[in-house]
Amino acid sequence: ASKPTKTLESHLYKIKSQAQLHPHRHNLSSKASLQQSLNPNSKMRPPLTGGRGGGGFSGGRGGGGFSGGRSGGRGRAGGRGFGDRGGGGGRSGRGMRGRGERGRNGRGAPGRGGMKGGSKVIVEPHRHPGVFIAKGKEDALVTKNLVPGEAVYNEKRISVQNEDGTKTEYRVWNPFRSKLAAAILGGVDNIYIKPGAKVLYLGAASGTTVSHVSDIVGPEGCVYAVEFSHRSGRDLVNMAKKRTNIIPIIEDARHPAKYRMLVGMVDVVFADVAQPDQARIVALNSSFFLKTGGHFIISIKANCIDSTVPAEAVFQSEVKKLQQEQFKPAEQVTLEPFERDHACVVGTYRAPKKTKVAA
Repeated sequence: ASKPTKTLESHLYKIKSQAQLHPHRHNLSSKASLQQSLNPNSKMRPPLTGGRGGGGFSGGRGGGGFSGGRSGGRGRAGGRGFGDRGGGGGRSGRGMRGRGERGRNGRGAPGRGGMKGGSKVIVEPHRHPGVFIAKGKEDALVTKNLVPGEAVYNEKRISVQNEDGTKTEYRVWNPFRSKLAAAILGGVDNIYIKPGAKVLYLGAASGTTVSHVSDIVGPEGCVYAVEFSHRSGRDLVNMAKKRTNIIPIIEDARHPAKYRMLVGMVDVVFADVAQPDQARIVALNSSFFLKTGGHFIISIKANCIDSTVPAEAVFQSEVKKLQQEQFKPAEQVTLEPFERDHACVVGTYRAPKKTKVAA
């Protein structure tokens, strides 16, 4: 037999007696609570949207509700110059439809400071011809943009008004992304790369440093950029479409005979190939393309040559190898603090022997 249905009066009486026993469980003054008690199978409708997540690094957890809480507060602001990403958004609260969506990452505030163009920035020539120093809120190494209005790797550009009313655009040279810029700031005496020079650049990658070398040598000079990776080479070729003084060569620097018909005699060889047989690669290319009395710049990464011995010992052994290959190293500078365990060696190739003048 089915159980008799409860009458409304008996049900209300039961609720009142329970409310007296457990006053914290029932709030009879609330219409919603009474309705819930009358129909135990019905579910209370929660608020439509949850509370907002708290601020901070990742945002607090959102409140409960249909759509869960909104994502968290803004993350950490960007550092000077280059803005960091903000903290992650808060997690949405649990609502009636299961868990809400996860908050998205907040974006950091844009970096403060940095180079600002206009009359505040003064550009002065560096002791290396073709390189400049922009003095403003912060000092920066810059090169005169060969293609005004175009950035290569989203670097900052500075426009400076000349006395005759024309504007000159400079590109900021980031030493953390370029071994040559790090060597210049490290105090290297001479880079031998100057306006009108012909340069063979081994290990060009996507062309970050190559673009600045292209700025330095100018329209009268030429940069032969050799890169083995096809992916990096694609960026290099695209950049060379706008910079006519760059000749991209997608080839292995170990086999210079393969591109001997493309490259003429050069004044400077710059190498950043990070290979254990780096000295041999540079010597081979120099024998093909570097003129007698020409110069070389080699960036040495100690870990790539031998990671089991101290960096200083690696640099010493590389310099000895270079001396055996008719190179005459003149100076060595460390690339700290921009690169760890890196050094830059600069010198002359097949230096003509000085003849003593008879008295």
